[in-house]
This record gives sequence, structure tokens and C-alpha cells, in this order.
Amino acid sequence: MNDIARRFPENPLLMPKDLRPCSADMQIISLLNPGVFTFEGKIWLLVRVAESIAQKEGVIFFPVVNALGKVEIIEIPLNDPDLVADDPRVINYKGLDYLTTLSHLRIMCSDDGVHFYEPEDCNSIMGIGVHEQYGIEDCRVSRVGDTFYLTYTAVSDKGVGVGLRTTKDWKAFEPKGMIFPPHNKDCAIFEELIDGRFYALHRPTSPQIGGNYIWISDSPDGIHWGNHQCILKTRPGMWDSARIGAGAAPIKTDKGWLEIYHGANPEHQYCLGAFLMDLQEPAKVIARTVDPIMVPTENYELSGFFGYVVFTNGHIVEGDKLTIYYGAADEFVCGAHFSIKEILLLLQYGEPSGI
Repeated sequence: MNDIARRFPENPLLMPKDLRPCSADMQIISLLNPGVFTFEGKIWLLVRVAESIAQKEGVIFFPVVNALGKVEIIEIPLNDPDLVADDPRVINYKGLDYLTTLSHLRIMCSDDGVHFYEPEDCNSIMGIGVHEQYGIEDCRVSRVGDTFYLTYTAVSDKGVGVGLRTTKDWKAFEPKGMIFPPHNKDCAIFEELIDGRFYALHRPTSPQIGGNYIWISDSPDGIHWGNHQCILKTRPGMWDSARIGAGAAPIKTDKGWLEIYHGANPEHQYCLGAFLMDLQEPAKVIARTVDPIMVPTENYELSGFFGYVVFTNGHIVEGDKLTIYYGAADEFVCGAHFSIKEILLLLQYGEPSGI
């Protein structure tokens, strides 16, 4: 299947070997799904760095953050009857789920949007507190006024929810706690107030009844959220039949709020699509792409820690040019250009789009 992405010839832009692990005991397994923003004339990535412990035969190790905020290593024999380890990302032990890696966020910057480096005066953003015991993942960055809102997936033994931190200068960060409780993720805050209220897309999960759908809610302050509405569902038999989730902050166009989203099928193959929301009533979805706008086709998208994946939660808008930074195969950070006008032309309105 063809797509409309114009991939950077320099891809992958970042690989695990390009960064140092946070400690000598850890090793970087993969780089994933960066949040993206501009600041002080540069393009910045907030890269999810997933780290683990070097494994040895017959044993599985995985890291967690203990109550003191320190990394603790858990060791389990592979032949333990209480261990289920058939997924490279998640294991189950004695009925509880654990991640095989521990993620944090690493700040990278670039003068040209292609070559990224880690500034010496920038610290990693680590999980804090009991709700981030298994790490923080997949940060979206939205700027509202002079404040940056960082929404990310907070993971612990209590579940997966949405955490929030804010900053004005990228040096001091103010934790706001968990704004959407488990099970929820893929939260993207609009970068403009509508009738004086914040709006955000998010993705609660209902495995028994319902599914992995995109919802919208609003807030008076960006912290306390309500008026939740389901606005987009998966489509049986299509590329986004198993789960969908928002990418970065919606893009304001004269046609409506344009959102780039990810979708996956039952084989866990991830592609990107788009949908359009009404400018004044964003809970009203008016159009959606039928086919993906981006499909894993390159070797670095098809083969990696978890192959056949393109996944984004960060972009830069410059007129008609949309630069999407994305995670490929759950291991590499890559970039691609799109035309916003071209995406808008692919949208189908009404029932044929499967809204």
C-alpha cells in the first residue's frame, strides 16, 4: 500500500546507540515516539528512551522504580510457571503485568530539524511517585499562551493513566499529577482555547464492552477535565480495526481541526490516518481518511524492537508543510514531511469515511 509521506533521506534520525543509558547498569533498548516543540529558535524532541538490563540465559530481568524513587531490578527464572513472557514489551507474573523496559524522556534539540543532540544543561525527565513506578512514555507537548503542557503516559502497577507537567522555560517543571486515571493514554491538548475552555483528546480503554476509541473532553484550567464524549471509533476489517489514538495537538485549518492519529489492526501493525473536527464544536467529527496517510514500508519501520510500526505524537507546522517526527518499529526516531492540503483532500465526509 502506498502512502503520501516524504520520508527524510537521513532516517533513522536517532538510534539506541546514539544515546547513553541513564546508569551503568542499564542499556537502551529502543527510542520511541517523541514529543516535539519549538523553543528559542530550535526544534526540540522529547524522546521516550526505553531501558532494560542485559539479560542472561534462563532468567528474565526487568526494572521498576521503588517507593524511594530508585531503580530496582526484579529477576525471575524463565521456567517459573507463574511467568508469561510471550510479548517483548509486557510480561505477566503471578497475575500482575510488568514492562520489560523502563522509560523516561530525554530532551534533544536541533538547528536544522534533522541532526539532533543532547544539550549539556538539559536533564532527563524521569517518572516520580507511585503512579509512575514503571516509567513515563509517549509525551505530547502543547503550547497554550506562554506555558508548555506535557501530557504523557504514566505507568505503574496501579494501571496506565495520563500524567501532566507544565513548564515555561524547560528548566523548572511543575507536576500536576494524573489528569486522566487508568486505563487511559494518548492525550493531546489543543493549543488554543475554544470559548475560554481547554480541550483535549484522550483514549480510555474498555476491553470488555466498547473498545480503544478516541474521546474528547474540556476543562476550565487544563487540569480538571469533564464533558467526556467518544468521537471516533475503530472500523471493523480496516487498518484501524483494533485500536486508535490521537497523535499530537490538533492543527487549526480553515476547514476544521485536523488531527493525525494512529490506528492498528489485530496483528498490531500501526499506520497513521487523519480526521477533521468542527472548529467551534470539536466534539463533532466531520471527515476522516479511509486509507492511511502513512504505512510502514521501510526496513527501519518493518524491523526493530516491535516491527511494522509508525507512531507519532509530535509535529511541526510551517504553512502547508507538516513535519512529523515518529517512532519506527518501536526502536528508531524518524522524520517525514506531508502537505496539509494533500491530507485535507484525502478526507472523506459523512458515512463513507466510517466516522
